[in-house]
Amino acid sequence: MNKKNILVVFGTRPEVIKLAPVILELKKYPDKYNVIICNTEQQKELSNQTLAYFNLKADLNLDCMRPNQSLLEVQTRILTALNNVFSNYKIDATIVQGDTMTVLCGALASFYNKCPVFHVEAGLRSYDIYEPFPEEVMRQMTSRVAEIHFAPTEKNRQALLKEDISENKIHVVGNTVIDALFCLSENTLKQSKEFFRLNDIKINDKLVLITAHRRENHGERIDRIIEAITYLAGKYADHTFVIPVHPNPNVKDKIHSRLQKYNNIKLLTPLDYPNLVYLMKNAKLILTDSGGIQEEAPSFGCPTLVMRYETERQEGIDAGVSVLVGADYDKILKYSEEILSNPFEKTRLKAVNPYGDGTSAKKITNIIDNYFAKKESL
Repeated sequence: MNKKNILVVFGTRPEVIKLAPVILELKKYPDKYNVIICNTEQQKELSNQTLAYFNLKADLNLDCMRPNQSLLEVQTRILTALNNVFSNYKIDATIVQGDTMTVLCGALASFYNKCPVFHVEAGLRSYDIYEPFPEEVMRQMTSRVAEIHFAPTEKNRQALLKEDISENKIHVVGNTVIDALFCLSENTLKQSKEFFRLNDIKINDKLVLITAHRRENHGERIDRIIEAITYLAGKYADHTFVIPVHPNPNVKDKIHSRLQKYNNIKLLTPLDYPNLVYLMKNAKLILTDSGGIQEEAPSFGCPTLVMRYETERQEGIDAGVSVLVGADYDKILKYSEEILSNPFEKTRLKAVNPYGDGTSAKKITNIIDNYFAKKESL
């Protein structure tokens, strides 16, 4: 097989986490693949920080974000920057992951250049174009141009088949986020333990991790979530509530103004990947609207309340490892109290993680090998 130039495009921290195992696996075969790592820097600091954890560095940094850009402006800027990439490099395939603006732009730019798109984490669907917004439409549009669909689960494969995606283009490989978890060394976790000690945060069996950032939860929804957190922090004063606060001012300003006065609520800046995993590993309860955390938490047996009204990760709900509560004040309290009122050991989940077994990157690389081998034999 002739050596192939593989462009891996990402821009956010979750994309880095889920693509790093694939990049590392492809890099094991330098005779086959030249991996070009391209960061749109949709989340500039977070994405570069996370890359460094995996001992990776972007070959191309596109610096596409500006303050208060509209979605249209972000898309225009990323597409323009990617057009320059395709003008300067001969690309044999583009790998994208998930459902961000970077994913859609990476897929479109590749399609316009008649270059195959390999979509990692394909087939996730809520079937509500505004939940999550704008991600549901972005991943559906990406599926229309992808050449290979790496579906995490059978449910994802079935969703793609219903959309008339050819069966031979869909491969169920698990989710690479589980691969990334297995990259953590004991030494790294020790460093995380020291990080929280220095920040005066107790890591014990009464820890609650909370993340909230999704666009659809801005406005009145974040108000209801904050009200629920306020009540829980008051009722369970012996518990520590840790909130890595998203930098978006629609979230950050409200959370800081209303929650910083509580001694048992710890407001942190966004955490690097190992520190966030350390919290998940030790949390008694997680409340989140994050997609990645829904997938990761089951590996640690931690009950998870999903603060969304629709989820494209239904497998966790079906397996009983997470519960959909939306931004519903009463539901958040009901399910949180069921867990927080019991000892830690009684709250642990025994279910196997429905999202993967840690071998996804190897499976993906083998499929890519076969794809190019088949093309060259024609």
